[in-house]
Amino acid sequence: MVEKQYLVDALSIEESWRIFRIMAEFVESIEELSTLGNAVSIFGSARVKPGDSCYQQAEYLSRRLAEKGFSVITGGGPGVMEAANKGAAEGGGKSVGMNIRLPFEQKPNPYANVSIDYKYFFIRKVMFVKYAVAYVIFPGGYGTLDELFEALTLIQTRRIKSFPVVLLGSAYWKGLMEWLSDTMLKENKILPEDLDLIRITDDPDDAVRYIQRFIIL
Repeated sequence: MVEKQYLVDALSIEESWRIFRIMAEFVESIEELSTLGNAVSIFGSARVKPGDSCYQQAEYLSRRLAEKGFSVITGGGPGVMEAANKGAAEGGGKSVGMNIRLPFEQKPNPYANVSIDYKYFFIRKVMFVKYAVAYVIFPGGYGTLDELFEALTLIQTRRIKSFPVVLLGSAYWKGLMEWLSDTMLKENKILPEDLDLIRITDDPDDAVRYIQRFIIL
């Protein structure tokens, strides 16, 4: 009984200290990001390479955003994240990499001039939304879709102020949009105006112009 109680107490103490670690990550992030100004969070696959058209578009888009006075926030890893951080840095803007510690894939890219390291996914997700005036979503996997639908849910439920959500690459997103329209909408799981929350384009310059229409820098 004594040993069992000792284990219970030890676990309780560990849980209590975890709260302080969570608070510390929030405080560090807020102190680091509070001076960003208008920032665009960019998401997409970690697996694309520099020669990929998606990589090149992300790099170009972020450079254009930086030139227009926007900061750029990414997950800090390779692929689209690396391209976006690179473009923002080369455009003379703040290039934020919010890296998450993962056992595979995720290693910080060298192009972020503001870098934050996270242990907790949920804190990182809060910061993507808190400091963004727009989301740009390139083709990606589960993580990319997670960020997309979290933003749409928060906007739909009015938990955050509405902001532009732009999908780059119409061919990639075509099937998803058809399913949203032909299945979810038809079965009354979403409303027609919920689809209007999403803009799809193949042109990075169009994405920049669309974001600018919502934001006065």
